[in-house]
Amino acid sequence: MKAIFFDLDDTLLWDEKSVEESFQATCQLAYDKYGVDVVGFEKAVKEEAKKLYMSYETYSYVKMIGINPFEALWSHFSDPKDENLKKLQELAPTYRKDAWNNGLKAVGINDQPFAKELSEQFGQERRKRPYVYDDTFEVLDELKGHVELLLLTNGDPSLQKEKIESIPSLASYFKHIIISGEFGKGKPSTEIFQHALHLMGVTEDEVMMVGDKLSTDILGANKTKIPSVWLNRKGVSPYMDVHPTYEVQNLKELVTLVKESKVSR
Repeated sequence: MKAIFFDLDDTLLWDEKSVEESFQATCQLAYDKYGVDVVGFEKAVKEEAKKLYMSYETYSYVKMIGINPFEALWSHFSDPKDENLKKLQELAPTYRKDAWNNGLKAVGINDQPFAKELSEQFGQERRKRPYVYDDTFEVLDELKGHVELLLLTNGDPSLQKEKIESIPSLASYFKHIIISGEFGKGKPSTEIFQHALHLMGVTEDEVMMVGDKLSTDILGANKTKIPSVWLNRKGVSPYMDVHPTYEVQNLKELVTLVKESKVSR
């Protein structure tokens, strides 16, 4: 084995925690002003955001690239590499405001200026929370120098770059960083995995793909005949008929896998 491909969100970055805390902090403002139930309001906003996101003509594109509706609630789409990203850049301010406004309406509140305030606040809250897992840098430090590392992430280029830059020194561990919105296809497309192999100058049997999502990271690696490592931090049961080559519950277990392999640079 010569290289490891890493997913970003909820593999190295604890994106789920960042998003949940940001929603809670923003929804708390609605409780402070109107006394609404924070949990119920958060659920309403998420549901309205998803419905609105799916109604746009860009939905098939964002689904293919892997940009979820909650990322669009704070992304500026400021690096549009595609006509669809330009449309999203134009849609984003209205989408953010309408998602929060529809959420407020769902809990019986009509206050458009407050919806705009909440939409702006969510982005501020999310940007304050660039979390990484406790084992991220420890494991990257152990691997660097033994195998080449590549970051393979789905998403909007401007947002994924912002996330990476928010964590000092993270980018320095990777020989290449591939973002689906720049490449034009997202995981699980075999094309983006083949592109990663080409950039690294390795074959399928000389690399591992590590990620938390069966539907993208593991499925795409399997289709490309790359050994896959499902990072299942919560110990959940498989939620689809996709079978990883290996399963680990933390990144430290990945180091053991690497040490058991014949590693060369």
